[in-house]
Amino acid sequence: IKMPAKEAKPKNIIDSIMYSYSTSSNPYEEENRILKETINRLKEEIERYKASPLMVCEIREIFTNNTSIIRIPNGNQFLVNISSDCEKLKSGELVLVEQKNLTIIKKVSITRRFNVEKFVIVEKPTIAWEDIGGLDKQIQEIKEVVELPLKKPELFKKIGITPPKGVLLYGEPGTGKTLLAKAVAASTNSTFIEVVGSELVQKFIGEGAKLVNEIFDFARKKAPAIVFIDELDALAAKRMEVGTSGEREVNRTFMQLLAELDGFKPLGNVKIIGATNRKDILDPAVIRPGRLDRLIHIPIPNKEARLEIFKIHSCNMNFDKKINIEALTNRMEGFSGAEIKAVCTEAGYFAIRANRTNVTKEDFLKAIDKVKEEEKAEGEDYIGMFG
Repeated sequence: IKMPAKEAKPKNIIDSIMYSYSTSSNPYEEENRILKETINRLKEEIERYKASPLMVCEIREIFTNNTSIIRIPNGNQFLVNISSDCEKLKSGELVLVEQKNLTIIKKVSITRRFNVEKFVIVEKPTIAWEDIGGLDKQIQEIKEVVELPLKKPELFKKIGITPPKGVLLYGEPGTGKTLLAKAVAASTNSTFIEVVGSELVQKFIGEGAKLVNEIFDFARKKAPAIVFIDELDALAAKRMEVGTSGEREVNRTFMQLLAELDGFKPLGNVKIIGATNRKDILDPAVIRPGRLDRLIHIPIPNKEARLEIFKIHSCNMNFDKKINIEALTNRMEGFSGAEIKAVCTEAGYFAIRANRTNVTKEDFLKAIDKVKEEEKAEGEDYIGMFG
């Protein structure tokens, strides 16, 4: 009974020796494996650095014998071969070609020439109709033209009329044109795509027209959407018979915009809103019926509108409620909505400078005088420059 126990002792010693050998050898093997993997990875990276770059070109025309005409970035065109590994191609798509013999290697999945998101501001506005004061008539008009067709298109089908494709908001700076566009986008739960007219004019021939096309394609993908083109006069000014090459390029971009406006379905989920302070220099083609055919004038606020706007901007301000607000707004004769907001902001700054947490009547009066002085100084600069 005792003999097997004596034999088990040397076996345990051998096991312990084997275990210690295996545990001591494992770290070296693991280290060798990691070093080999690192070397292989570095070799692959070096090979990538040695590989020649591929050139991005545009497909112009495809032929049956596995050849195609491509346009390289400098504008020249070549008849080239298509690699057998390349997937099916269509005219207008972007491809990668080998630089020496221009053989088409593969298709670029992105067919856009521009990253449209860099040129536009895309947002979901949260501005409500209650945040806009003194524009009840204009709000009613923009609701009829933009909100109703998006929310209740069946009404127009029953009556048998087609709603306007777009709206032009025109008026003095700071009167609330952008606010109106954002509010209608929020009320219809639409994507708000804001474009500045001057950004659509590009350096090279045809680039601006392509950008306009891709912005409208982007809007269709994000539908329901509202495309808001601010400073429309930078793009849609009256066309002249003789002009520089730059003016001709602006005209090409403008014609593409007209083509996009004509191409929309009246009851589609994309609406166009243009804004300008210079309606007098706009080309008649853009405001004719069938394009931006509803013109809405946004005026300088009157007495009642000023009071309403002041209440909206001062609702969260800490000031004595005994202050005669009507008397204050009477002093703001000729102020735009943006200037009334500036008065509230400046009054708050006067209180902060005096180390107070409440705004007094004197703060508001000082703010009104300051905004008036700034407006007067701008007028004097204008007269000095042009008069």
